[in-house]
This record gives sequence, structure tokens and C-alpha cells, in this order.
Amino acid sequence: QVQLVESGGGLVQAGGSVRLSCAASGRTASSYVFGWFRQAPGKEREFVASIRWSGNTYYADSVKGRFSISRDNAKNTMYLQMNSLKPEDTAVYYCALSSKSYYTDSDYTRTNAFDYWGQGTQVTVSS
Repeated sequence: QVQLVESGGGLVQAGGSVRLSCAASGRTASSYVFGWFRQAPGKEREFVASIRWSGNTYYADSVKGRFSISRDNAKNTMYLQMNSLKPEDTAVYYCALSSKSYYTDSDYTRTNAFDYWGQGTQVTVSS
């Protein structure tokens, strides 16, 4: 079994920065693809970013240029650096792990591409 634990959420002012972490444990493989999703109240869960074992990244247009996803394969940990935050970035942020390393980047924008999910961490951006 695989467990994902997020940390680093909180309250931040608009224009500020937050760094989220996601630690994976259990039966994982370095080829797995990490992803970040978010869900605002009353909205569906939406894709934020993904990163392959090779370091190749893919971002939603809404966060491109402001957010940066990275991973430390030795520590089985993924990060999301969020800069220039806006009130509309307020959401619960979820990390996810996919064993399907052969998917295309656009495939990883779908929640059903991912096998494992963390419990989520709240990020609130005040105006």
C-alpha cells in the first residue's frame, strides 16, 4: 500500500508564497508520476501540475509562471512552490501518485489517471 502525506498549507496574503510538500511511503517506484490537484468549495477537483521521474513537468494554464513543481526521488517527496498567490488559488490541495508512467501529459490532468491520493492540505489566500 502507498501513503501520501501533504504538509505546508496555511493562510497567506495575496502576492505571497507557500511551499507544499508531499511525502510518499510504501510500495512506490521511482517511475511513478506525481501530481497536484486542488478543490475549491463547490467546485470540482482540478489539475494543477504534474512531474515525471525524469523531472519533466506540466502545468495548468492558471498557475503557469507562478507555481513550480519539483521532486526528490531519493526522498520520495514532491514539492509545490506557489508564488504570486491570488485569492482564487484558495482551495484544498491534494497530492497524487500515478503508477501509469506511460500516459501523456494531458492524461495526467484527469483525476482517474492517479492511483493514490493524500488527505489534502488547505491553502487560503486573503485579499
